[in-house]
Amino acid sequence: MLSVERAEQGAWTVLRISGELDLVSSPVVRRRVHEAVADGRHQVVLDLSGVLFCDSSGVGVLIAARRLLHSCRGRLRLILPARGAVEGSHVNRVLAALGVRRLFEVHPDVPSATGAGPAPAGAAEQAPAAGAVPSAGTASA
Repeated sequence: MLSVERAEQGAWTVLRISGELDLVSSPVVRRRVHEAVADGRHQVVLDLSGVLFCDSSGVGVLIAARRLLHSCRGRLRLILPARGAVEGSHVNRVLAALGVRRLFEVHPDVPSATGAGPAPAGAAEQAPAAGAVPSAGTASA
């Protein structure tokens, strides 16, 4: 079973996701991200620290959310703690195994993701500032 709780923190919409992110539940996350964007909220944090399982459908929803926010000049940040969901973030391991973790700006907790705390070392900017030139290592979707 999946649950998604929404909270607003300044300019950021935080969607705290708990449970299993799979073929059956991933449309719920997709809908909640679309609702946030429809509400004019283009800075979204997906807190995945409570996700115990993620399959390819879940990964697809994360990539689709990144594309959606990128298309409206928004930003997507993921919370993937180094430890959590028993022993290490399951989603973190899945994204790394598939080679797509580099597409996301990853933070360890809500304060660092929303700017209320220190940014993690080496956090990649997803959407460059207007007029900025992306570095050669920047991936685009």
